[in-house]
Amino acid sequence: MEGSSITLFIKREDELHPLISGNKYRKLKYNLAQAQEEKKTTLLTFGGAFSNHILAVAAAGKQYGFETIGVIRGEELADKVVENPTLLRAKELGMVFEFVSREAYRGKNEAAFEKRLIDKFGDFYLLPEGGTNDLAVKGCEEILSEQDKMFDYVCCAVGTGGTLSGLINCSKSGQQILGFPALKGDFLKEDICSFAKNKNWELITDYHFGGYAKISEELISFINEFHQKHQVPLDPIYTGKMVFGVMDLIKKKKFPDNAKILMIHTGGLQGVAGMNNSLRQKKLTEITIND
Repeated sequence: MEGSSITLFIKREDELHPLISGNKYRKLKYNLAQAQEEKKTTLLTFGGAFSNHILAVAAAGKQYGFETIGVIRGEELADKVVENPTLLRAKELGMVFEFVSREAYRGKNEAAFEKRLIDKFGDFYLLPEGGTNDLAVKGCEEILSEQDKMFDYVCCAVGTGGTLSGLINCSKSGQQILGFPALKGDFLKEDICSFAKNKNWELITDYHFGGYAKISEELISFINEFHQKHQVPLDPIYTGKMVFGVMDLIKKKKFPDNAKILMIHTGGLQGVAGMNNSLRQKKLTEITIND
């Protein structure tokens, strides 16, 4: 897509796999290999009600022969699995859930919390929330190909910072990596710095639309219009906000003339069904992802 002397492309990482899509495919690649090397038979991870990571781990477990356990934030969800498209699909794929209170969930990285899980479930391979660790970053370093060196800017939505870190590490000389956080604030900088080897990056914190999983009619309209015009579906939590931000920055002439921009589609489309359930209840416009 070209306009105002700007060249804009989108890399469809969402098409890598129907369920283990986008950055989740990249993040799990080397973690699954490590789990196999350690002869682990069970994967355990963490997530919320509509977590892309939870579903991706469930799908990966089913495909590669692992048992899977999902520690889910929110005890109230235990009785609502059938109403939740993400959790229901993960359950169908064989994932066992451990629902915990939001207060308890905040301590998920503490040794005592992990010990309780080991006592209950036995040995497992631990995947962090969102899947970000050194092996995940290694996988995300494979997103950019040699052909992508033509781009001046590479733009990506940011959740935990692992995908952005991988892009930073595999970026070419002269490229600028722009991250669009789905959450408020720039607290992710420290996490990204712990993985990133280069300094050619910036977080654009103006397009979170109120915070994680917060959306607006403006964002929904943009996602639907973008899909109608370009036949590219976006999700409202990550890629929709990133693409909205890039397009807005182009309108505001924040990019130099003749800039070549690559946007990374990191997947996340599975969460749209759950979001639409919520929008339907509120009698708001739904998000279109199918032709």
